[in-house]
Amino acid sequence: MTLMTPQRLTVTTLSALCLAGVSAFAGTDAKAPAAVEPAKEKSVYDKIWSIAKPYKNEENPVIQEFAFSGRAQFEYFNTDADQGSAEDWEVRRLRFGAKMKLFEKWVLHGEADLNAQDPNPFYNKLTDAYLQYQHSDLLNVTLGKHAVKFGLDGSTSSKELITIDRSNLANNLWFTEEYAPGVSVAGDKGNWSYFLGWFTSDGNPEFGDFDAGTFVLTRVGYNFKDALKADNAQLWVDYVYQTPDENNDATRPFEHIGSVNFLYEKGKFGLGTDVKAGSGYGDQGDVFGVQFMPSYYLTDKVQAVFRYTYLNGDDNSVRFARYENRIMDKAEGDNYQEFYAGINWFLYGHKLKFQTGLQYAMMDDSANDGGEYEGWQVVTGIRISW
Repeated sequence: MTLMTPQRLTVTTLSALCLAGVSAFAGTDAKAPAAVEPAKEKSVYDKIWSIAKPYKNEENPVIQEFAFSGRAQFEYFNTDADQGSAEDWEVRRLRFGAKMKLFEKWVLHGEADLNAQDPNPFYNKLTDAYLQYQHSDLLNVTLGKHAVKFGLDGSTSSKELITIDRSNLANNLWFTEEYAPGVSVAGDKGNWSYFLGWFTSDGNPEFGDFDAGTFVLTRVGYNFKDALKADNAQLWVDYVYQTPDENNDATRPFEHIGSVNFLYEKGKFGLGTDVKAGSGYGDQGDVFGVQFMPSYYLTDKVQAVFRYTYLNGDDNSVRFARYENRIMDKAEGDNYQEFYAGINWFLYGHKLKFQTGLQYAMMDDSANDGGEYEGWQVVTGIRISW
């Protein structure tokens, strides 16, 4: 306990009297200056991830921001089915690049996919390589190689998936290459959103030769969050028209593909749904599928997720998922179902998380040509992005 000296007591008393006198004279309640709260100390994660953003200056008329971008994703899988088994460790994705904001309305982004699993060669392909003009919320124009967003999982970056990988619905009725060269316009107005893009179907690892057909992707969305009193309630209607071409090696061989997908989030609960259908060309039969994916935060950092996927295709035209193919060797069937249960542990949001998923899947094969399947699978891994 510190005792106040007479001199300090006198100063304190005079200060109080002066404050009371000023209050009375002004006819208002004078208040002492509010205490300045100390700045919140950055976490160790904040300090580490800030290294990826070495420069930011909104007053610089040329370069407002420079940041490194990328992701590192590692996982272990174990598949055990009636038809065989497989297990291994994988570098699922390793990408590195940089992004700059220029002249207040322009973004230049380049990123490469690297082959760390079998680095011969180490460079695999470009993912992002585009210039974007951000005119306003209503109009953003992107030219170059960039993400093709289609359907529930397809419009979600692999950085932010709440299952350890995309569903087999996305694998069948989506694109084998997530990024494609082309041009797109996108924007938002109130609760409305839109996207319109024209892309090449050529699987060239850089910018493509535009000699394997093209496709047009349209998306129109509306957010019902106000009506449903939710944090998010985004409904999208997506449509793709693709010119049939036998040289197409970047997308699935469908001439028409449609998707109606919905993402609802309120508090700890989330629900994602997707209904897709595609009309194939060449040897590809028509395919129809649905996805149902509820989730719930058990704590602030732990999330449980369940997913059910159903696919039906003409002429045994339904493909297996990534690790099922390690056993089935590109075989196909006509009726596929998957039940997935997973746990996500977020250490630093989606930038650093552990994910584990347990899956049971089965495929019917009415043609009896080697596509029948029934088995269990567990995949666990770490996801890092910056």
